[in-house]
Amino acid sequence: MADRIYALLVWLEASALGEAVRGAGVWAYGWLNLAHILGIAMLFGAVLLLDLRLLGAWRSIPLPLIARPTVPLAAVGFVIAVASGSTMLTVNATGYEGNPFLYAKLPLIGVGLVNVAIVQRLGAWRWALAGHAPRPGDGAVLAGAGATSLAIWLAVVSCGRMIGYW
Repeated sequence: MADRIYALLVWLEASALGEAVRGAGVWAYGWLNLAHILGIAMLFGAVLLLDLRLLGAWRSIPLPLIARPTVPLAAVGFVIAVASGSTMLTVNATGYEGNPFLYAKLPLIGVGLVNVAIVQRLGAWRWALAGHAPRPGDGAVLAGAGATSLAIWLAVVSCGRMIGYW
């Protein structure tokens, strides 16, 4: 498995994108890093607000009113973070060989996306987004979904932050 990961890292670094970013000058990586931070801030800020609401904060604000801006904001932030992060990785991909935080972050992102898909299919989520009063047990289901989501995305951000320190 380690050989396959290393081969992928070699391929990424040797890619046309990697060569283009390395050849784009000293500021290219800095701008990519800035875009990555912006994407993370959009994603995690939106997730934090929505998940805290699912956990019971701001009960006076109906869930659809919080979900309406936060869900698309999180999606746009995710796209920006993935695009910029992947591009930054191509600059020196082989330098991350064996980095346990990178190896944890990537699968955690996948787990986060699976969690989003599951939450969107929950009856409690769809019921609440339709503006209905909560049914018995829906509050606990949504709180569990919020706690799970918050834990996953906090782990992703934490691993991402630690990548540079390994």
